[in-house]
Amino acid sequence: MGKTKEVVYGLYSDEQDLLKAVKAAKSGHMEIHDVFSPFPVHGLDPILGLEESRLHIAGFIYGMIGALTAFLGMTWIFTKDWPIIFGGKPYWSVPAFIPITFETMVLFASIGMVVTFYIVCGLGPGVTNETLHDRLTDDKFAIAFNTHDVTVDSAKSFFSQTGASDVNVKVL
Repeated sequence: MGKTKEVVYGLYSDEQDLLKAVKAAKSGHMEIHDVFSPFPVHGLDPILGLEESRLHIAGFIYGMIGALTAFLGMTWIFTKDWPIIFGGKPYWSVPAFIPITFETMVLFASIGMVVTFYIVCGLGPGVTNETLHDRLTDDKFAIAFNTHDVTVDSAKSFFSQTGASDVNVKVL
């Protein structure tokens, strides 16, 4: 069984209240464990100091692998393995390879990005992730502090000052 950790979190009803609370926590040098939101909140990433995802770089690499696989595979098939002249086309007809090359590039990029995203986020078959509160995926926002970094009393006073509607402690 993995390590357990205790988390204190406060629920907010509005995204603007959440943004103000995150700014207050950052200005107060409080170590935020995580911020939960039912939808992406514009401007939250820079406040938290999060870097841009590098998933698009992985997508580009997967796409290039797919394009090279298709193009080199068709080149080998039509010039070495099965060289047949049909329709008056030469063995190595690059314009005829473009549609299949493009579709294979898209296929490799999409599957590779999904698999990479699942691995990075710790998702997949058989994985169960515990949620802090049932309404976080519906209409509530939350800031969570690890109790090793912040005392429960200081976190509760912070949440009462920033307008949290509910404060809870949970062991994960």
